[in-house]
Amino acid sequence: MENSSIMSSCVLVFLLVVFSCHASRSCPEFCKCNPGGSEVVCTEVPLVDFPSDGLPNSTTILTIQLTNITSVTEEHLKATPLLRELHLYGNHLRSLSPHLLRGVPLLQNLDLTENKLRDLPADVFSHAPLRSLVLKNNLIEEARGEWLPENSSLTWLDLSGNLLTKIPTVLLQKLPNLENLDLSNNRLEKIPPHSLDGLAKLERLNLQENKLHSLDASSFQGMHSLTVLTLAHNKLSHLPGNLFQGLTRLTQLSLDGNEVSRIPEGLFDPLTSLEDGGLDLSGNPLVCEGKAEYVCRWFEENKKVILPDSIGTCKCSVSL
Repeated sequence: MENSSIMSSCVLVFLLVVFSCHASRSCPEFCKCNPGGSEVVCTEVPLVDFPSDGLPNSTTILTIQLTNITSVTEEHLKATPLLRELHLYGNHLRSLSPHLLRGVPLLQNLDLTENKLRDLPADVFSHAPLRSLVLKNNLIEEARGEWLPENSSLTWLDLSGNLLTKIPTVLLQKLPNLENLDLSNNRLEKIPPHSLDGLAKLERLNLQENKLHSLDASSFQGMHSLTVLTLAHNKLSHLPGNLFQGLTRLTQLSLDGNEVSRIPEGLFDPLTSLEDGGLDLSGNPLVCEGKAEYVCRWFEENKKVILPDSIGTCKCSVSL
């Protein structure tokens, strides 16, 4: 009886080993799997459907890029319950299913760059502890609050290169842990007062290549953790004198390529942490008039500025 029990145990162990080895060797057609099956890459291949069949259930990193896949569903992702990173760059995705991430409860990083996504369903990014969400270069016209749960763990959100015309305030209110926000290359014309409130942990904010023509004095209030602010290549002509109040940690400020002609008295005084070359004002039609002009004094006292060529013609003889 004892020998029979030992024999049964040995057979069971053998079968588990064989099954494990078989699972680790499993890999979808046109894809490459590392020996342990934890990382799968399908790139520049003629895939038209998500390759669920054959995906090792031990996969933690999955990259599918430059294929002809048009949709991803909750059922597709159930094949990889241990997934932590999903990279879907440069495909032809047009739709995502509701509750997309319900089958991948460990997912932290999701990259959907360079697809054809436009309208996304409610709760599409709920059910997983996402920390990074990249939706760069799609066709999104409105980023909706219903995409994510309350008090999301997201720290990185990239919505650059879309068709946004307004700040996604309702969505941002659900992101108290956000550290990096990229809204560049959209069609934003204004930042409504207090629309960015609540982003107390934000460190990097990119708003370049939009159509911003003015900023409210409250635009960046409360962002005491901000270190990089990019406002380059908009249509800004006037800056409120207290716009940068409280931004004492800011090391880089890009204002190049705007339409600013005059700098308000005291505008840059709060920026005590700027790096060398950390303030870029090139490409603005700045006017320097009179020896007491604030802009002249500040430029002479600070060597941390990239100036427009026009400022070189100014004669700022200020007694310091």
